[in-house]
Amino acid sequence: MRRTDFAYDLPVDLIAQHPPQDRAGGRLLHVASPLQDLRFTDFPGLLRAGDLLVFNDTRVIPARVHGVKPTGGQVEILLERVLDGNRILAHVNASKPLRTEAPVALAGGVQARFIQRHDDLFELELSAEPLAFFQQYGAMPLPPYIERTAELDDATRYQTVYAREPGAVAAPTAGLHFDAEILARCKAKGVESTFVTLHVGAGTFQNVRVEDLQQHRMHAERISVSAAACAAIEATKARGGRVVAVGTTVVRTLESAAQSGKLQPYEGETRLFITPGYRFNVIDALLTNFHLPESTLLMLVSAFGGFDAVMSAYRHAVAQRYRFFSYGDAMFLEQRLAVRG
Repeated sequence: MRRTDFAYDLPVDLIAQHPPQDRAGGRLLHVASPLQDLRFTDFPGLLRAGDLLVFNDTRVIPARVHGVKPTGGQVEILLERVLDGNRILAHVNASKPLRTEAPVALAGGVQARFIQRHDDLFELELSAEPLAFFQQYGAMPLPPYIERTAELDDATRYQTVYAREPGAVAAPTAGLHFDAEILARCKAKGVESTFVTLHVGAGTFQNVRVEDLQQHRMHAERISVSAAACAAIEATKARGGRVVAVGTTVVRTLESAAQSGKLQPYEGETRLFITPGYRFNVIDALLTNFHLPESTLLMLVSAFGGFDAVMSAYRHAVAQRYRFFSYGDAMFLEQRLAVRG
């Protein structure tokens, strides 16, 4: 398939600029036959006793900071990942290129020294421990389609209630809908849960720049799948329950750890690019938000739910004025629409 196959018309006013008043206050499109327009508070009713919810427990770092070059030029730094020592990979926005001999002055007397380029990313070395510095001085890195600066409320709302492993610079947004009450209702129904980790990078917002999808190379992201998560999934399969991925990041994490055909504990990086025709090894159902046109995330959802069914659901969502993207509404797709391995 080609990039333009995944285009759709989206009115700008449907791009959610703020979260709903309540975490679970959004809408939910059940991709069934026929399509069902629900509220997210209906989500526990779509689950069955014995199902397993798999969450991404990554925690978003306040990853955006500003600095000043010795010449007075302004620099914006968006953290992509922390390397060893005090080195980081980052997206840098500056009027003129950075120079190794001209450190950027940051808040708190910290300096960032340019080391080298890695394609679109800059390797920098800070004069302080990076995670602690960004936690103290950084701003929440809202996606580029949210056309406002981060507000105080975003520090909690652009973070899942179960986030615990710092390392992401974008939220696993399907999880933003869950509050304590929804989680308790799922548990009371006999639904179990487990966690994996994928530290979402800013590359998740990058456009696919080639028409032929076989030529696209995914950005690398760090993932972790524990032995406990593998055991929980194996037990779910054995009892006839469904493995329900909460978000596309969970799909990519589990499928990356099952590339041999069998899910195994895994720690490392993934560049897995899932497009229609991919044969899934682990997941049985998917909860996800609505994604950008021509994006790798929409391609993944189409691979799971079927291209025609998913694109039809998107047209329905536009017509029914669902809210789109990170702070928007959600959709739920089940195994019977998927291509299985």
